[in-house]
Parts: sequence; C-alpha cells; structure tokens
Amino acid sequence: MAAAFRSPKQVLVLQALRSLVYPWVGGSGSTCCLCPLGAKRYLLTDSIVKLKEFQRKKVAVACNLPGTKETYLRNLEEKLTQNKLILKEELRTLLHLCASRDDVELAKHVIYRYHAENRNITLGEYKFGPLFMRLCYELDLEDSAVELIKDQVFLESLPMERRRFLRPEHLQGFFSDSTSFNILMDMLFIKGKYKSALEVLIEMKNQDLKFNKDTYVLAFAICYKLDSPESFQICTTLRDEALIKGEILSRRASCFAVALALNQNQVAKAISIFSQIMNPESIICTNLNIMIHIQSNMLETLIDILKDATEGNRSRFVKRHVFSEEVLVKVREEVKDVPTLLAKFDELNKKLHTNGQVTAYTLDALLCHTPSDRQSHTVLLNKRTVSRRTFQPLSQSLWAE
Repeated sequence: MAAAFRSPKQVLVLQALRSLVYPWVGGSGSTCCLCPLGAKRYLLTDSIVKLKEFQRKKVAVACNLPGTKETYLRNLEEKLTQNKLILKEELRTLLHLCASRDDVELAKHVIYRYHAENRNITLGEYKFGPLFMRLCYELDLEDSAVELIKDQVFLESLPMERRRFLRPEHLQGFFSDSTSFNILMDMLFIKGKYKSALEVLIEMKNQDLKFNKDTYVLAFAICYKLDSPESFQICTTLRDEALIKGEILSRRASCFAVALALNQNQVAKAISIFSQIMNPESIICTNLNIMIHIQSNMLETLIDILKDATEGNRSRFVKRHVFSEEVLVKVREEVKDVPTLLAKFDELNKKLHTNGQVTAYTLDALLCHTPSDRQSHTVLLNKRTVSRRTFQPLSQSLWAE
C-alpha cells in the first residue's frame, strides 16, 4: 500500500538505488561477482566505465531536482519546439534523469540541438560523450549509442560547395574523446556484437582520434573474437603502427594478439609478439606459451616446462604457474602417440592437480577476464591531505608523526 503513495521522484530515486544495490538486475549485466564461470565478461575496469559513479550521480540529481522529472522533460520538449537555447546544465541534468528508451530518444534530440548551438566552442568544454555512453551502458542501448557516434561529418574533407547542404544537427566533434569510443566498444564486446565493435573502431580510426592503452586492448580483443584473416590483418596493422609511433602496448593487448595469431596458425608471428612481452609471468602468458609449444611441435621442451612448474620453489609465498585444464587436455592430445612423453605428462598432470596448479577457466575466459582496479599507496597518500592523528595539514604534521 505504501508504494501507491510514493511520488514520481521517490520512485525514480528508489529505482536508481536498486540498480546500485543490485547491479545485476537490469542494466548492462556485465558480470556477477558470484558467478566466476559463465558470467559475461568485459574488458574495461570500473575506473574507466565509472558506471557506479554515474548511478550515484543519477540519485543525487533526482533528489535535488526542483519539481518532477515529467515536468522537467516536458519543459525541454517545449524548448525544442520553440527553438530556444539549450543550456549545458540542462543537458547534463537530462542525461542523469534518463531511465528508459523514450527518455534517451528525447536526449538525442536535445544533444543535436545543443551541439548545433555550441559546435564552435567545444574546445576545452565539458565532454558529454562519455556521459551519454555510460547512460547507454546502463540501459542496454548500445544500438542507440552506435547510431549517434557514427553520425559524424568531416567538413574538412568536403569541398566548399557541398558543405552548405549539410544539416546543422550533424554531430561532428561531439564524440571527440577516446573514452566514448572505448566504453561503446566494451559495451558491444559484452553483447558479442564484434562486427559492430569493429565498425566503431574503424570510425574512431577515421576520425584520427588518439588510441590509448585501453583502445588497443579493445581493438585486439575484438579482432581476436572475430578470428578471421581480415581481423588478423587489422590487428597486425594497428600493432605495427603503434610500435612505429613508439607506443607501449600493454601485456594484455599483446596476449590477445598472440592468441589471434595462434588461432590463425601464424605461429611465427605469435612467437615474435610473445617474445616482446616485457614480463610474461602472468597466468595468461603461461598458457599461451604452452600453446605456442604445442603448435610449434616442441613437445619435449613442453614437458620440461611442466616439470619445472611442478618442481619449482615450494614455498607458499612464491607464486606458482597455473595451467588451464583446457590447455592441458590439448597437451595430452599432442603427446598421446609418444608413449614416453605420455607417461611423463600423466605423472606431471597428476602433480599439477595435487598442487592446485590447474584452473577450470578456459584460455578464452582467462583472456577476457578483467583485473580489478589497483590503487597504489602513493595515490592514496596524495589524496589524504590532513593527518588522521593531529587533524593538521600533512605538510605541518609529518614531522610530529
């Protein structure tokens, strides 16, 4: 009965709070922390997507809104009809109020109008692109995001006589940051829409936006999932361009490139990429190394690697190599016709299981798993400016402490 007496604003706030407490209900459905196997995986960390931060902001905006959400949206629709100026704060508030596809459709019209009025003063201004992408991420509206981000016209590439025929509402420059594209590609990756994700990547490339380390992870992961000669060529080209520019590719991006090369039977290329990984001590690198040895038919060396893994330092403080059950099954398949190697492998395989050095995760699951965000103690110290003991500024109290 109490629910019947709630105001529209209270309902909106409760919905937003529910999405914070139960993030697996509705929303992007990216993963469930209680379901490590079989759950949907994503590539970007929470510090990039900032979905929880966005949802908290939605609650705050709903609480501080003068009047009801319906009144606010109706006023914006009237502004559009009367061709009135759309203010930055109005658009920002609207994007935090959207809770349905219809709301987002209104937001798209407001975005077109706002950008048409402000296209010449976007430099250094607040960027709405990531905000809109987080909204689409939350509401599972990746198609709307793709539609909007691809509505770009490059005036510089068109002759002067054609520019006057362009509609003023085109969104050239609205999505001028890598974060917007990265969030959208991550969203599409979650849904398994790898071809659409590749189209977004190509759009980003066409706009000559700078790729950051997350972009390369997404790009190589998308190419890995497409697993075709064409996607392998795209991955190789992007990687070569990055190295020519002096970009430092992350280990994670390189692992996707190695896995794709192996899937395409480009073993020499896989070995070349793997040899350039600075610190190949991760679980993914360990298993990729085994796959390289399998496809290179270096079976005796492979057995030696497994032997070293079982006979290494037995201290519980030393991290041991962990192998995927799927990869070990492939090893056995390769050595089954060589009795001496098969006997050695079966013995080593038993030891690995006894030592807890085998995981049920497949190689694909290991590749697509997103590590948790890590904050260094230095960053935390920099954020704390007041002493916990004296309540004085740290610059004054460090000597006393």
